[in-house]
Amino acid sequence: MRLFSDSCTAVNKGTTTFTTITQDILRDIDQRQSLNHFLSVGKDSAIVQAQQSDERYAEEKPLALDGMVVAVKDNLSTRNFPTTCASKMLGEYRPVYDATVVERLAAHGAIIIGKTNMDEFAMGSSGENSAFGKTLHPLNGDYVPGGSSSGSAVAVAAGHAHASLGSDTGGSVRQPAAFCGIVGYKPSYGRLSRYGLVAFASSLDQVGIFAPDIPTTATMMDALSGHDANDATSANLAPTQAMATLDEYANKSLTIAVLPEEIIKDCSPEVLEVYKQCLDILQDNGITLLQAQIPANDAWIPTYYVLATAEASSNLARFDGIRYGFRAEINNDDDDIMTLTRSQGFGMEVKRRIMLGTYVLSAGHYDAYYKKAQQARRLIYDGYEHIFSQADALFLPTTPTTAFKFGEKLNDPIAMYLSDYFTVSANLAGIPAISIPAGNAANGFPVGMQLQTSLFQDERLLSIAHRFQQLFQS
Repeated sequence: MRLFSDSCTAVNKGTTTFTTITQDILRDIDQRQSLNHFLSVGKDSAIVQAQQSDERYAEEKPLALDGMVVAVKDNLSTRNFPTTCASKMLGEYRPVYDATVVERLAAHGAIIIGKTNMDEFAMGSSGENSAFGKTLHPLNGDYVPGGSSSGSAVAVAAGHAHASLGSDTGGSVRQPAAFCGIVGYKPSYGRLSRYGLVAFASSLDQVGIFAPDIPTTATMMDALSGHDANDATSANLAPTQAMATLDEYANKSLTIAVLPEEIIKDCSPEVLEVYKQCLDILQDNGITLLQAQIPANDAWIPTYYVLATAEASSNLARFDGIRYGFRAEINNDDDDIMTLTRSQGFGMEVKRRIMLGTYVLSAGHYDAYYKKAQQARRLIYDGYEHIFSQADALFLPTTPTTAFKFGEKLNDPIAMYLSDYFTVSANLAGIPAISIPAGNAANGFPVGMQLQTSLFQDERLLSIAHRFQQLFQS
């Protein structure tokens, strides 16, 4: 991994330049193409952006993200790169505009290195569902890096970016961050603009940030947050001041909620061991632990998958072979262009979710599934409100297991969906959540732990996470 602070220090000392650092990263990406974590790389544009950062540093007028090499998930709209969502359906599609978060990256001096691989249309938990081949784990190519933001996680873990952008609909930033041993942050819903993010489930999708550490995460958040008039779901709030408040909770007394034993008992022994070690560290440092209950925890996964697939079936209806993107060839007059296009253009997981979403929205099943899921969602949100009236944050595992082998869960959708057990509830409630590296299993794979707090308390979350990461690494 590459720390942005180390790069800035080296440039300030005159021992290197951002142009040299960027050239090194581009060379490393070329040498590790087998990871399949990038779908497109902008070599020439990245060097130009790095040179511009060097010039501003020389003039002592640096921007907030000058010199930061950033990778972008391929479901965020970019004018200078294809935006494929890792799907045959979009192929070499080039948007005519940049997503707001991409615009803000450029405006603050970031070096956009390329677009990253992902599960098709952000549907998956393993990085195996891309139309352009699976993304490999940087530690062992036989194992998944997590998903759906697989390429963005691997880019940071492999040292091929200082930070990256992903999207988190039910854990797609936090889960791969945990598998790859880095920080994965899902802000409060509405805190980062969704304008230019290709929609999967609009009420759940959120742009998220990968980084090696909390200060880099906070720097990114401060630069990218703030109201966006182009996004109807954007919160009318000023940009965060996370870096300025990063040490706010460094010495404060804290009450941290934890889940009951029966909820976490099915985690793998490796995850449970690290979790209990973390609890001991917290108690040894004077942090009060409070056991909490979240209503309807047994409904987290079914509630999420009913709502997410329902919204997906609606959002993906636009991909019909008529307006843009892939179009199937018609061989005879009886062929239905829309049916052929969607059958050939979508992968198996996307088709599975469209079909499930269409089913739960149908007239005969709407009340039994979709309406009931919305009611369960409200219970989950109310449960969080109760917890955060008593505690500063909730601490829990990010994933039930460490990274698993390719193919291990591919043919068992239910087992795959359960990988998101500890992450989906934060999306259902819209609250901020972050995964931080907390230790390693016996086989060397990272274990991540998660912190969640109340809506729009993103600065508090980042400050507490910064303290915890320092404790766990000491």
